[in-house]
Amino acid sequence: MPTAVIADDEPHLAQYLRARLAALWPELAIVATAASGTEAAAAIARHAPDVAFVDIRMPGATGLEVARELSGAARRPHLVFVTAYEQYAVEAFDANAADYLLKPVTEERLARTVAKLKDALGARQPAPDLERLLRRLAQQEPARNPLRWIRASKKSGEGEITEQIAVADVLYIQADDKYTCVYARQGGELREWLIRVSLSELARDLDPADFAQIHRSVIVNLHAVAGTRRDLAGKLYVRLREHGRELPVARQYVHLFRQM
Repeated sequence: MPTAVIADDEPHLAQYLRARLAALWPELAIVATAASGTEAAAAIARHAPDVAFVDIRMPGATGLEVARELSGAARRPHLVFVTAYEQYAVEAFDANAADYLLKPVTEERLARTVAKLKDALGARQPAPDLERLLRRLAQQEPARNPLRWIRASKKSGEGEITEQIAVADVLYIQADDKYTCVYARQGGELREWLIRVSLSELARDLDPADFAQIHRSVIVNLHAVAGTRRDLAGKLYVRLREHGRELPVARQYVHLFRQM
């Protein structure tokens, strides 16, 4: 029975892919789903799937970074990139025989991908080496300037008020059901803002030298971390300076704090 991993930080798209694959390829077993590049790499290493559907834009590590990590492995899955890239990048995928799905993913396009994967697996074709593709995309991807300000809007009796939050003042960011909560210094206090920008979008735009994802729903300012604590069950927490709050660290991010 063929197996697959789905990696996408947009839950509705991951659910859509799982549902459509169940209809188009019922014998395919989805052995894991991941919401970040770090989780995707760990799931692929753990389950060694035949196929991996990998979103290019994910927190923790991009889909391209996941592919780069796999490029030297003895056994690689057939990678299908899920992308919202512009046409130049799609041409790069075509030139290097890599399969891709453009967002929004249509059932017709997914059906063609499934047929291609069935043929490759049925013929026992090895997964293609994507090193050439990765080099080409790395050269073409525009540089992104780290985010310096976060805009937060709220309604009042005077209309809509927009506040600028300096990224340097942010201690941590936490995803909620409908909103993203930004916790930042204001004067000597810790204040909370609700914004509609997703955690994954912020993860892409924040400077990785200053911010790190430590949980599926939490990004922390590394300069705000005073230290760590392990509870009796071995679970790791980071302790923030000034305000003494503790935030849980998911297992796949523990390595970020090994020297603390």
